Amino acid sequence: MQFYATTPRHDLTYSDVFLVPSRSNVTSRLDVSLAPQDGTGATIPIVSANMNSVTGKRLAATLARRGGLGVLPQDMHLQDLDEAIRWVKAQPVAFDTPYEARPEETVADVLRRVPAVEGHGVVVSDAGTYLGCLAAVQLGSALADARIGDLLHGALTSLDADDLPDGRAAFEVMDAAGLAFAPVLSHGRVVGTLSRTSALRSTIYTPALDAHGRLRVAAAVGINGDVASKAKALAAAGVDVLVIDTAHGDQDGMRRAIHTVRKLGLGLPIVAGNVVTEQAVRDLVAAGADILKVGVGPGAMCTTRMMTAVGRPQFSAVLETSATARELGAHVWADGGVRYPRDVALALAAGGASVMIGSWFAGTIEAPGAIASDERGALYKESWGMASTKAVTGRFERLDAFDRARKTLFAEGISSSRIYLDPLRPSVEDLLDMITTGLRSSFTYAGARTLAEFHDRALVGIQSAAGYEEGKALPVSW
Repeated sequence: MQFYATTPRHDLTYSDVFLVPSRSNVTSRLDVSLAPQDGTGATIPIVSANMNSVTGKRLAATLARRGGLGVLPQDMHLQDLDEAIRWVKAQPVAFDTPYEARPEETVADVLRRVPAVEGHGVVVSDAGTYLGCLAAVQLGSALADARIGDLLHGALTSLDADDLPDGRAAFEVMDAAGLAFAPVLSHGRVVGTLSRTSALRSTIYTPALDAHGRLRVAAAVGINGDVASKAKALAAAGVDVLVIDTAHGDQDGMRRAIHTVRKLGLGLPIVAGNVVTEQAVRDLVAAGADILKVGVGPGAMCTTRMMTAVGRPQFSAVLETSATARELGAHVWADGGVRYPRDVALALAAGGASVMIGSWFAGTIEAPGAIASDERGALYKESWGMASTKAVTGRFERLDAFDRARKTLFAEGISSSRIYLDPLRPSVEDLLDMITTGLRSSFTYAGARTLAEFHDRALVGIQSAAGYEEGKALPVSW
């Protein structure tokens, strides 16, 4: 990356900078590879944050199916992490994971899991017997207390997995039959679901798969307690990447944790963070880290900078740390500060191998938690910061009341926030479409076909606040 006709005199955020177009011979966005090449096996440079309100097993599986990597949070109990990893590994690759419902459930029950939007639906079964399916949009006009089983009418609609050799064939079968959504059966057993949009996506994205052809998944551990035992348990469950995570990664406790895990010889990439300086990168790589998680204070749920004054503007943090990591044969994940697809492109231009996304993904169908609606009928999910009172209370639930209460005195971050589902992009896959489409265009503007070329060719300029505002699309009124 180079700065265009300027030299920065202070640290920069994503909003401070922009990409300058360069001469390009890339004629199609589909000629671009977004694969990060950081040893994680991902095929797009998108990682979901290890936050309780962001990454659960369904989001992790969905993200991996489209080439990204979900990081299950360290606050989950070990048995729950084990179950989640094994669940992700068992999910279909070619088809979507079904949303399942029992016939006695009500419409209101099901709408807490999947909203009444196009391209989604529920599979209805009873004691393992497939009874039928309902497109989610049908639920929007049904009575809230209606039983799901009573809404099933007519012949059982399904697709045969053997008739769907690839995404194009699947789309054509569904288009010819006038189906927007249907379950996929193999020998009478439901093995997934499919929409026309997901069939199209399968022709654009390459899944992130392990050596056994299963979806990849990462999981986080903290730096306290029996780190070695937890890391070994996660490896035994089949995790593909280990993330050793704490808010202040530049500390001796982190170095000890990395060294402990590296000595186990698990053969897994080790991600460590969070840090924001060159020296911290050198120290953690020397301890055994392969990837550094970079970012202190830029997250939407984070109040660290306002509470402590600690942190660093994210673009400059990624720029400096990635240069050092590259020198040492390591990589950087840019963690936090992403509000728009442009920010993802800028994080990669600065040298990031992947970009970690938190609150943006919290407001999606696949994120953990029930879907709720406000007084206007707008749909949302609850989100909270990982250093907030709510997160701290959950993390230390096994302490006695006094010690747990004392821990909460030092909490930082927002304990509860409504993250609204975008009516146009309610799914994490919808957001991935928007992000990766923007990235592919950014690469073509830079004349880059790969992420490595983008790192080299990106030209970055510095802009005023007015310049940033000029780039926003505004509604036109006459």
